Amino acid sequence: MSALGKVVRSGVRRRRVQTLVVGLATMMAVTVSVLGGSLLVVSGAPFDDAFAEQHGAHLSLQFDAGKVSAGQLSKSKDVQGVSGAAGPFRTATVTPRSDGAGPGGPLTVAGRGDPGRDVDEVALRDGRWPTRSGEIALSADAPLIPALGMEITFPDLPGDPELTVVGVARSVTRTADAWVVPSQMPTLTVPGGGGYQMLYRFTEADTAARITAGGSAVTRSLPSGAVLGKQSWLTVKETAERETAVYVPFLMAFGALGLVMSVLIVGNIVASAVGTGTRRIGILKAVGLTPSQVVRAYVGQALIPAAVGTALGVVAGHLLAVPVMAETEEVYGTSSLAVAPWVDLTVTGGVLGLVAVTAWASAWRAGRLRTVDALAVGRTSPAGRGRWAARLAGRLPLPRPVALGLARPFARPVRALAMGTAILFGTVAVTFTVGMSASLGEVMKAKAHDVADVVVPAPLPDFGRPGPPGAEGPSGAVDAPGTGGLPGSRSPQGSGAEKQSEADPAAVATVVEAAAGTGKYYSAATVRTAVSGLTGAVDVIAFTGDASWGGYTMVSGRWFDRPGEAVVPTPFLTATGARIGDTVTLNGNGNGNGNGNGNGAAEPVTVRIVGEVLDPRNDGMQVFTDVSTLAGAHPDLTETSHHVAVTPGTDVTGYVDALNKDLAPLGVTAQAGGLGAGGDMVVTLNALSAILTLMLVAVAALGVLNGVLLDTRERVREIGVHKALGMTPRQTVAMVLTSVVVTGLAAGSLGVPLGVALHGWVLPAMGDSVGLRLPGSVMAVYHGAELVPLVLGGLLIAALGALLPAGWAARTRTATALRTE
Repeated sequence: MSALGKVVRSGVRRRRVQTLVVGLATMMAVTVSVLGGSLLVVSGAPFDDAFAEQHGAHLSLQFDAGKVSAGQLSKSKDVQGVSGAAGPFRTATVTPRSDGAGPGGPLTVAGRGDPGRDVDEVALRDGRWPTRSGEIALSADAPLIPALGMEITFPDLPGDPELTVVGVARSVTRTADAWVVPSQMPTLTVPGGGGYQMLYRFTEADTAARITAGGSAVTRSLPSGAVLGKQSWLTVKETAERETAVYVPFLMAFGALGLVMSVLIVGNIVASAVGTGTRRIGILKAVGLTPSQVVRAYVGQALIPAAVGTALGVVAGHLLAVPVMAETEEVYGTSSLAVAPWVDLTVTGGVLGLVAVTAWASAWRAGRLRTVDALAVGRTSPAGRGRWAARLAGRLPLPRPVALGLARPFARPVRALAMGTAILFGTVAVTFTVGMSASLGEVMKAKAHDVADVVVPAPLPDFGRPGPPGAEGPSGAVDAPGTGGLPGSRSPQGSGAEKQSEADPAAVATVVEAAAGTGKYYSAATVRTAVSGLTGAVDVIAFTGDASWGGYTMVSGRWFDRPGEAVVPTPFLTATGARIGDTVTLNGNGNGNGNGNGNGAAEPVTVRIVGEVLDPRNDGMQVFTDVSTLAGAHPDLTETSHHVAVTPGTDVTGYVDALNKDLAPLGVTAQAGGLGAGGDMVVTLNALSAILTLMLVAVAALGVLNGVLLDTRERVREIGVHKALGMTPRQTVAMVLTSVVVTGLAAGSLGVPLGVALHGWVLPAMGDSVGLRLPGSVMAVYHGAELVPLVLGGLLIAALGALLPAGWAARTRTATALRTE
């Protein structure tokens, strides 16, 4: 081994604490960087690849067949800026029933003779494309579970048409829920109903503004009011990516903290090693090492633990990526759990390069030192520095060891600043994590709507997805509207389910209202509908009574207070392009009660949006309105849940027991509310934030340990003098611990507001990534009394880091300390 190699190896072995700190700091930065980079790739790659391969439509437009003809629409293909177009295709919104099951959600069916090629090539996942009447291909994203050979009937249409599923396909931009041959469309369209669909690709379509401009160009010559709905590929892309996109701002925050902390800690450790090893540097130069070799020696001592930390960080990043990336494994069937190799290479090279540059800058002083000057320098700290602070502390009514400790940071201000910076980042991470956990709790409360003390849950409507109790419905949610995921919100299969499904809501309401202790009360029923221009079903939750107290958090606008008004989540506004004050038409309403009375073919219902509500269920595709709004379309809603707030002083358990005795004849059961609803994403985010915060706090504490250890070893002779004059081991520990009090409190006081500011930046970005705007109740989670413990958290990190050096100083024998130079 060369002389330089021996110097590097010796330095790594001798500075074990510094080696550990560099390794952990690097591991933290690499872990978050690998995880964040992997999610960035996974969140965008599957959709982008599928969109390019299938020539997805940049814009899908739905037209009123009564106001525009197929010939007029065909001319729009020649408009400047249109690079390709498909259609016009006849479309209809229908409510199917599969193999004797209850009605499913509304389907948007398009008549297409083939899967297409140049625009929106529909990819067959199984089976074949329909070739004659009586056949249908279902989208893999349709409300019905697609299965080859399944018989689908449409009892609400004239002649009760029956179709056989011959294929399962997927449109990357979700232009329809099902496809049939054009000759089949007349049997699926009621007289005077139906519409046309046109699919466009534009020469420039990378922004929402360009999509809007392209849409205006192709519809400029068409009659006013001919466009019933539209869907941009950017909206579909955002929906497809939101499962992983929510993690990106969060990981960016931790990644930035980890990288900056790594740079500062590596720079501080190398600079400290140079400062405390000045005499050693002189010896190395005296025996023949060149200035460049001395610098390389200190860089190598930083790179070895950094390389080990990088390797461990890559492994940790892969392991943490598994539960997060698993949530997107099913997206288009193209993503996998494998982290892209180039992400590993980029992060590894970038972090090690950053460590090398930082270490080189900090070690440059070692190369410039003259050999004679380096040999003449001892280990004692410069005399006179910090004496004013010592005199000031001595005048305070404090024990002498405490006063000595409080004055110590001013003797080594640069070292104290380095320790304070490490504590600062640890405090920022803790403050941010506490706030994020509280904010996610508020979001889950808004999702659960669990303010009611007592709930009589209703089973979910049968959307054509039969399965075991608790199985996910088409939107991935299992909780009935407003139940907050209560046990029993989906009824089991069999006679019990039928009995509860057929219970008369009016009879249940009568029992609830007559019960002793009933205070505020409302009921909610869910039906599925479709919105022109959008594929997939939209949940309409219709309330009887005032539900504004039921945990529905408003983002803007107001709660509805009259028939014909509605509130909707942010994603609904985004997908439809609507704003508060606009109207939307709900058509193809399915009654969802499973009684097969044909009420699903109700007339369209127009509602005016008066408010924006926070609700992430069903991807935010929901409408909340009064039951009287749907009176004409749904006079006999039976899938109803009931929500009760008991009067003050009423025992909830006793109320539930008494109420259940009266509800037993009706076949329904009440239960205590307020159980809340969690989610895999929230659990994963909280777990990730806890792990990453612990890593940051550990690195911060080790940074303090390194600084205090260097300081204690520098002062070992001074400590020996204090012990000779009568300082006890306990007083020695107090002196060392109090040497970080000022630094810890200052860093904690600055770190808390920075953590609050980081929370104020990251949480809205996370909301934007999933298409949600967050109200003030979700953001304002920090309160004055709660900030004090967070400030003291900086002091706790400092104390944890100083404990080991304090114990070492207390155990050092007086004679040994006095002999040390």
